[in-house]
Amino acid sequence: MSLSVAIQMDPVSTIDINGDSSFVLGLEAQARGHRLYHYLPQDLCYQDGRVYARMRPVEFRREAGNHATLGEARLADLSDMDVVLMRQDPPFDMSYITATHLLELVHPKTLVVNDPAAVRNAPEKLFGNRFPSLMPPTLITRDRREVLAFREKHQDLIIKPLFGNGGAGIFHIKPDDENLNALLEMFSGLYREPIIVQKYLPAVRAGDKRIILVDGEAVGATNRVPAPGEARSNMHVGGKPHASGLDERDREICETLGPILKEQGLIFVGIDVIGGYLTEINVTSPTGIQEINRFDGVCLEATIWDAIETRL
Repeated sequence: MSLSVAIQMDPVSTIDINGDSSFVLGLEAQARGHRLYHYLPQDLCYQDGRVYARMRPVEFRREAGNHATLGEARLADLSDMDVVLMRQDPPFDMSYITATHLLELVHPKTLVVNDPAAVRNAPEKLFGNRFPSLMPPTLITRDRREVLAFREKHQDLIIKPLFGNGGAGIFHIKPDDENLNALLEMFSGLYREPIIVQKYLPAVRAGDKRIILVDGEAVGATNRVPAPGEARSNMHVGGKPHASGLDERDREICETLGPILKEQGLIFVGIDVIGGYLTEINVTSPTGIQEINRFDGVCLEATIWDAIETRL
């Protein structure tokens, strides 16, 4: 079947053709004969019960410096699309939440991937706390006293903003670090939301495993190893991907999460596991499939499109 597919994402000029998951999802859609359109989140429009987007036809190619061609923009009714891929990067702010509300008005007549209501209800650093047996010791609070008590108990901490992304704003506070109070003051001034505090997991030095689940099934993993002198493993801040399989604990985590993800329409999900602990569930714009493809000789974008077409 030939589908009309709209991709809601950031500007195509920002694409890294060797790492971007949206890019290879677009290439796979083209290979299947689907028609692709691109629009930015700010191009969404609601009027008289209809949701529109000012979108442009797009063609992708794996050619550095010439990876996309955009056609003329036109206002299109999203109910005329077969699929919308919601693929803009966080931050998960009120703009992001508003987009989920608008897309919810066309879903599931137009299949939105991932389900916009489920995305809205699954902030990446909050959703995992539904599964406390899988998580490291975790505190979510604005109360300085609770943070200090948590530090007294666990000593070595990771502190991060609740709705950050890409490794931004993540701090490793060691037992003898004198900057905790100043850091809490800074967070209090920058954010109205609570912060998230977790026991530091030394196993992160050996890597932070990104596992991809498609329709609730684990399909591959890559291990992201932090750069020397860095506590963060995100590739945005210098983490390096390495080949990785799934061990028994990884499978236990995936088997616990999988049925819930599938039931909620979260077709493409990336989870982060450090030392056998689930640390995040990424449902907004997961990445990692190109790295796994190269290490494992697979084509995960085809697996994702198979799941999408099965849903249709």
